[in-house]
Amino acid sequence: MNQNKPTLEKIKPEFGSSVFVYKHMAQYTDNKAFWHFHPEIELVYVDKGRGKRHIGNHLSYFNNSQLILLGSNLPHHGFTDRLTEEGSEVLVQFQPEFLGDQFFNIPEMSSIKGLFERAKNGILFKVETKQKVGLKIQKLDDVKGFRRIILLLEILFDLAEAKDYELLNADGFAFETNLQDSFKIDLIYNHINTNFKNHISLNEIAHVASMTVPAFCRYFKKSTGKTFTKLVNEYRVVHATKLLSESQMSVTDVAFECGFNNFSHFNKLFKEITGKSASKYRGELKLVVR
Repeated sequence: MNQNKPTLEKIKPEFGSSVFVYKHMAQYTDNKAFWHFHPEIELVYVDKGRGKRHIGNHLSYFNNSQLILLGSNLPHHGFTDRLTEEGSEVLVQFQPEFLGDQFFNIPEMSSIKGLFERAKNGILFKVETKQKVGLKIQKLDDVKGFRRIILLLEILFDLAEAKDYELLNADGFAFETNLQDSFKIDLIYNHINTNFKNHISLNEIAHVASMTVPAFCRYFKKSTGKTFTKLVNEYRVVHATKLLSESQMSVTDVAFECGFNNFSHFNKLFKEITGKSASKYRGELKLVVR
């Protein structure tokens, strides 16, 4: 990775526009998988796809559609999502004050202002809202100027009124988002993402971060709110949910494929992180498919 690569992402809407909208289809591959943040609010809608998401303190895997709203400066990792056949993704980014410093302070905009506050934790919207709002988000790419602003406000109002959502970082953990820390965390996350199937010692990861082991442990807990071991185990469990969803591998094989060398330990951690056993997780997936 180029050490000069910025982790404060610069977002430039097209000339004459204050809202960045980008739509890509299944053949598009995004290689910007790095830990980054930006002052812009980000709305992401995938109609058919699957992939991992790492937003703030939250790690998970999705295997259908997804609709997410990320608030200003909420760090996230650009995992490469794989769109399924005929799938598409729409990315919308805009400054919180793109309509002026006071616009969202007027009484009529109070619900959207509240939405922006909740979005600082990351919001995952469920089925009802995805069905109601998804097509409108896709239309943003087809309209320009005034009509795009009006449609975006309508979408934001729908999201503000929605009840079927989940906050992805509800624990209130405050993220540190300066450039130096983000670059170092990016190095650490990329190393975990590449090597989580193998044992990663504290000496190894501290060396990646150019720190002593005690200094690394303090820094990592302060920066992420988690111990290094906990985060690696979460990576492994999220990968396990992917394999349970997409492959025919046995649960035992999935455990070993994800880097666990003890099946009972895998089962314990899987239930601790997902709320259910791996067998039950796969069984419920089969019921949904049927």
